[in-house]
Amino acid sequence: MGEIIGNIHSIESCGTVDGPGIRFVIFMQGCPMRCKYCHNPDSWGVNEGTNYTVSEIMAKYDGVKEFVQNGGITVTGGEPLLQTDFVTELFKDAKNKTIHTALDTSGVTFNKDNTHKIDELLKYTDLILLDIKHIDDEEHKILTGHTNKNILEFAKYLSDKNIPVWIRHVVVPGITFDEKYLSALGKFLASLKNIKALDVLPYHDMAVSKYENLGLEYPLKGVKPLTKEEAIEARDIIIKTYKKEVVNYL
Repeated sequence: MGEIIGNIHSIESCGTVDGPGIRFVIFMQGCPMRCKYCHNPDSWGVNEGTNYTVSEIMAKYDGVKEFVQNGGITVTGGEPLLQTDFVTELFKDAKNKTIHTALDTSGVTFNKDNTHKIDELLKYTDLILLDIKHIDDEEHKILTGHTNKNILEFAKYLSDKNIPVWIRHVVVPGITFDEKYLSALGKFLASLKNIKALDVLPYHDMAVSKYENLGLEYPLKGVKPLTKEEAIEARDIIIKTYKKEVVNYL
């Protein structure tokens, strides 16, 4: 039986925003969600991308390992959990080489009634970068085309298993930049016991030209990027509510 094949969108040799330290970042191809602010619409299709084996990926890692030895490997997307078997084999090989592993996922594919594959993957995963797109379910459906119920269930599941998590949340003017939603997110995070960091990511519109080149209409055309000051304000709201609510869970 041959090696498992992964369908890869792209590889970044020295990433600095995808986990601790400098990271070797693998962008998986394919995503079920259609986030209105997605900056990689070319990663949506599951039948596109380039095929790699785990051995081929690790050979590329070996070429830059001196630069990422204080970081590790991050697998992102697209949605990497569409290719759980491949990511599991990759992370297993990485852990055998004592390489730190991080998984950047929305958790959209999580099924609480069938956790066999995700449990196997978590054995070899040091850190989850969990993208919570919107805390309100109806608004989440409008923003991404999917419910957030299984995503929040995944967050609770990771908390129960005490898997370290960094929360990532994109703040968009008129969508998630709202005190009601930011406070609700802070309250939800306070119910979890495994949060190690919170990344509040300001919305930007740098993907507009990519949509145009692909012949796609940009969903958030006209929405101005979030300012640095607004991002700080958003994070402060989340943290303030988190600190207030976390006392109730001690």
